[in-house]
Amino acid sequence: MRPIYLDNNATTRADSAVVAAMLPYFLEQFGNASSAHAFGSEVAGAVKQARKSLQALLGAAFDHEIVFTSGGTESDSTAILSALDNQDGRDEIVTTAVEHPAILALVEYLRTSRGIKTHLIGVDSRGRLDIESYRRALGPRTAIASVMWANNETGTLFPVAQLARMARETGALFHTDAVQAVGKIPLDLKATEIDMLSLSGHKLHGPKGIGALYVRKGTRFNPLIRGGPQERRRRGGTENVPGIVGLGKAAELAVSLMDEEQTRVRALRDRLEQGILGIGHCFVLGDEQNRLPNTSNIAFEHLEGEAIIHHLNRAGVAASLGSACASGSMEPSHVLLAMNVPMKALRGAIRFSLSRENTVHDIERALQVLPEIIPKLRVSSPSWQEHAHVTASPSRSAELTS
Repeated sequence: MRPIYLDNNATTRADSAVVAAMLPYFLEQFGNASSAHAFGSEVAGAVKQARKSLQALLGAAFDHEIVFTSGGTESDSTAILSALDNQDGRDEIVTTAVEHPAILALVEYLRTSRGIKTHLIGVDSRGRLDIESYRRALGPRTAIASVMWANNETGTLFPVAQLARMARETGALFHTDAVQAVGKIPLDLKATEIDMLSLSGHKLHGPKGIGALYVRKGTRFNPLIRGGPQERRRRGGTENVPGIVGLGKAAELAVSLMDEEQTRVRALRDRLEQGILGIGHCFVLGDEQNRLPNTSNIAFEHLEGEAIIHHLNRAGVAASLGSACASGSMEPSHVLLAMNVPMKALRGAIRFSLSRENTVHDIERALQVLPEIIPKLRVSSPSWQEHAHVTASPSRSAELTS
């Protein structure tokens, strides 16, 4: 039986059209894009076209606002370090408690090694940002505010256009890690005051090892990787031409298939979610009214997510506990901790993330498997047994609550 892949927020399969677009740049068109001869100029044209394709996907004003990088993590680091290096008298960072480790690990390093003051803004039980706390944290010493466009674990969307405007009012730069948002929801950077944006190719059916940083025209900028004149001297090193071409093709496809993300994929997600909720003693995490169309994070009460994932995997269904960068950790998700998810459900959260490649069959298969797995795990769960005993014994329940 064909395995069912529902972990697309971790990575997506490269589209076959993306792979086909990349192949010539390994074999026939192998020149260095910076070379002056015909081999180089032909390749340079392909890089320029990929830049224009990303410009269209992001709604950027100019194609030269796109800087190619190795991925989201490099883009995040470049944005934050550049902002700190370019603004005298500004040595504070405002970010959120639910950012991806690519942001949180960096700001913690900067705090401990360079004394950079960091403001971690909290969220409510649905993962929505505390806007007033964000407003109070901004000030004359803020170098940059960095807030993700969409949370990778819950899919909750943040009002980044509003947050960018608030940062601009204090003279701070604004960056958004949009790795999960790009390709899934329409973006129009021209209509915002966002200064920098990070994205990664493998999250939108492109190749791994390639990403980009949007840098608004006029934003003061320092490269993270210094070297030759590539990327207008904003990112040294020979261009990863096959990766860039693949990312460009993935961007083209994302533009043409955006409506499918908003309609068919969303409908599949909702169908999966409603079916799971019918099992009982589980609930949706995140802002159900304002989230990515492909993401559903379900918390199962009194169960261990590791066990659920293990049994799903044995049944041929791939899902995850949350961020792939935190998998294997025995600690509860920092996102769910920030949301104050009840202890009875904190370790039982499973993220299902779909893509345009998923089908009705995939959803039906997952809904066939889960109702068989969950009751079996409850039988062997001490927490569930205690819960069942308490709810079955009114006197014991009264004693515990008195």
